[in-house]
Amino acid sequence: MSDYGVGGPDWEPLPWSWAAERLAANRNFWVVTVSAGGRPHALPVWGVWDGERPGFFFSCSPNARKARNLAANPQVVVMTEDTVECLSVEGTATPVEPGDDRERWIAAYLAKYQPISPDINADFIRSHACYAVAPDRALAVIEREEEFSTRATRWAFPG
Repeated sequence: MSDYGVGGPDWEPLPWSWAAERLAANRNFWVVTVSAGGRPHALPVWGVWDGERPGFFFSCSPNARKARNLAANPQVVVMTEDTVECLSVEGTATPVEPGDDRERWIAAYLAKYQPISPDINADFIRSHACYAVAPDRALAVIEREEEFSTRATRWAFPG
């Protein structure tokens, strides 16, 4: 992003810990999918970030547009809801089937969201399509004039 001043002498990349904290704490995530025909689709979801593996888990109706899109094209972008400290993760979504790591993901999901939505339960999540997103790269921009060109950062994940 050199046209915006990024990479100049004052540039200092954000540490990955900055991104990991935001991914773990974020409540609503934007998920962007694309149909086989190239039509984009974006809607917010609840989800959990696993910083140790790393990856992102979310669920949706098996009939949802995002589920149909992911069946045709597993490429996905997941973004935090903050538009000032912007963070987006690009990757590949894979269905999480029973017997996979599904129960671990569901437990993490419930630990995060049951305090704010006590009626949510594991059976509800199990009845939906579940996905794990393996990240390829992440990008961050701080949308404050004094930090925009000095903090924009891109991270790559081993593939």
